[in-house]
Amino acid sequence: MNALTENLPAPPVASAPAPISKGRLSPFDWFFLPARLAARQLFFERARLFSAIAGVMFAAVLVFMQLGFRAALFDSATRLYAAMEAELFLMNPLTMASFRPEAMPRIRAHQALALPEVAQAVPVYLTQAAWRSPETGAKRAIQLIGFDVEAGAMRFPGLDRISDALRQVDAVGFDVRSRPEFGDIAKKLAEGGPFEVQIGNRMMRLVGLVEIGPSFGADGNLVMSEVNFRRVVRGRDPANVDLIAIRLKSGADIQAAKERLKALLPGDVRVLAQSELVAHERHYWETATAIGFIFGFGSIMGLIVGMVIVYQILFSDIANHLREYATLKAIGYSDFYLARVVMASALILAVLGFLPGFVASIWMYEFVGAATFLPLGMTWDRTVIVFLMIFGMCALAGLLAMRKLRDANPADMFS
Repeated sequence: MNALTENLPAPPVASAPAPISKGRLSPFDWFFLPARLAARQLFFERARLFSAIAGVMFAAVLVFMQLGFRAALFDSATRLYAAMEAELFLMNPLTMASFRPEAMPRIRAHQALALPEVAQAVPVYLTQAAWRSPETGAKRAIQLIGFDVEAGAMRFPGLDRISDALRQVDAVGFDVRSRPEFGDIAKKLAEGGPFEVQIGNRMMRLVGLVEIGPSFGADGNLVMSEVNFRRVVRGRDPANVDLIAIRLKSGADIQAAKERLKALLPGDVRVLAQSELVAHERHYWETATAIGFIFGFGSIMGLIVGMVIVYQILFSDIANHLREYATLKAIGYSDFYLARVVMASALILAVLGFLPGFVASIWMYEFVGAATFLPLGMTWDRTVIVFLMIFGMCALAGLLAMRKLRDANPADMFS
């Protein structure tokens, strides 16, 4: 009966009870016997098998990339807040995202110092300004981050090396992980040392490099002292700030300090722990923009395409071997056994398609990450989630294809 019926378990004799019974087989044999048959059936027609593997691989790569982009979006959007060395933060309740902050009174920082457990209250200024490329003269928006460089409220890599230079008049530090459209600043700095750049309508002196990274809200970043920030951004009320980083004394209870600050300060500020501040930024990108939805929808579409391909392969395989399935039923194999064969086929396709998709996705993460400067990287939790999604996709395709098994009538072997 070709590969489908080759090396099957011995059929039952007339005097024996049910031929294939889960209770009479070990759990291993209960799965291995139909899986062996499913493997022989799949590998018997190599061209169809490779088509199915390619479909599953395509779905795996698409889901990996969509989930990777989505995670990179959130990681890059919250990287600025995650890099701040503080336990609590004060923020205007109307602030929706870091690239669009709402100002609040600077005096709230001085009021926070009234609590004995507060060690520092560091004002942070955030805005975007025009950067004129020193190489081409083209203008591009860049994120400005102003703060007290002596307070230690930021832990950007490279900041310690240039903190003294940032105290100079009109000194700024450039984010070396900014997009290349800003120019090869690291090379220019290495060749000639500090040089002047135009930011907004003011000439500033670029004195060094830090590492922050771009986000979907900002393609690049500049760090500077709060005094130099006010020199660049004219017209802003110096009594207002965009964010206040609260550093507590060693051993202070963060939750208790948060509650005391909420009771002390008026309602024009929100008191957030660092994890809550990161979650607030993430929530904006998840709900207030279409980007998160688009990536999620792309993952679903990839699964649907892969499921259709696997369904077509399994369905046509069952249809082509319907007489063989009818023979199996005639010699005593149950519908449940045949269903396990189909589901084992789905599992085999899921594994064979997932593995090359996983390897291809790792390479694409590295390639796209290097091109976009986004934090794309493979994680174990994402690997497990995608495999479960791919297996669920193949299992659903198998369940849909099993409907064809009802057409496997033992009488067909005599037609």
